[in-house]
Amino acid sequence: MIIERVVLNSRPGKNGVPVAENFRLEQSTIPDTAQEGQVRVRTLYLSVDPYMRCRMNEDTGSDYLLPWQLSEVADGGGIGVVEESKHNNFAKGDFVTSFNWPWQTVAILDGSLLQKLIPQLVNGCLSYFLGAAGITGLTALLGIREKGHVTAGANQTMVVSGAAGACGSLAGQIGRLEGCSRVVGIAGTDEKCSILVSEMGFNAAINYKKENVAEQLRKLCPGGVDVYFDNVGGDISDTVISQMNQNSHIILCGQISQYNKDVPYPPPLPPDIEKIQKERNITRERFLVLNYMDKQEASVLQLCQWIQEGKLKVRETVIKGLANIGAAFQSMMNGGNIGKQIILVSK
Repeated sequence: MIIERVVLNSRPGKNGVPVAENFRLEQSTIPDTAQEGQVRVRTLYLSVDPYMRCRMNEDTGSDYLLPWQLSEVADGGGIGVVEESKHNNFAKGDFVTSFNWPWQTVAILDGSLLQKLIPQLVNGCLSYFLGAAGITGLTALLGIREKGHVTAGANQTMVVSGAAGACGSLAGQIGRLEGCSRVVGIAGTDEKCSILVSEMGFNAAINYKKENVAEQLRKLCPGGVDVYFDNVGGDISDTVISQMNQNSHIILCGQISQYNKDVPYPPPLPPDIEKIQKERNITRERFLVLNYMDKQEASVLQLCQWIQEGKLKVRETVIKGLANIGAAFQSMMNGGNIGKQIILVSK
């Protein structure tokens, strides 16, 4: 069977910025039929995520992420429909997902690595299982619950950087649902800031490209910052940390400003900021959602319930066509989108 797939064409270099040309669309072949224990799936949706930048390097800098290999098919979160099944758990027509879905139009996969999806849980919006009801939503929810120490009625203020991104836009809403009395987002355009406040329920948002972040934080968080959901690292995070309260908490989700730099993860803080962190007893522990998979099922059900009730608003940027995945990746790394970025491969 002839299929189309996307392979890693070149590496951007540890300190380089990814471009669409780092990926290549090509034709390939797969067997016509699945073997015992396998399923043949047609790809519907693929997810592109910031963490994938690390997989473009020969060394990901992480013990849980494998690098993509040159001229080999890339992979990540994906959703498809079963076309043929030789696995007891799946039947033709089932919708399934995997964290390691190959970037190709049709694939034969080991059934033991797949999870069956129930479209009704997300009001039929299957792609949400790659975002708000998938690993992105889990990262936001479990990050806040495990590392944020949010207590309803405690009058806590949360700040979210990268707030218009896939994870940040959910984290701010979840912080409010979990009990924060004030949620302030930091984003890079007026449009993003407007959407955070008007659609996502943030109390306020700061455009870091136009406004003085330190001044705005002092104005918008007069009682200081109790919880910081950190998606970016770098200068913005240093500014937020300097205004955090005693015994406050940093949820270390991502460090996108550092992804194109050859630095350890999490990157060390500048000496003056590290001094503040230690003096104020601010927790800053690495958070890895894969360490909390025992809580996955209950957490996904909670996310789905909020989506069904309209309490968790979801924004997606859907790009059509496998051929456009490289350009979509480049756009995401440049911060050009609001919410989750999804590739629609087929209907």
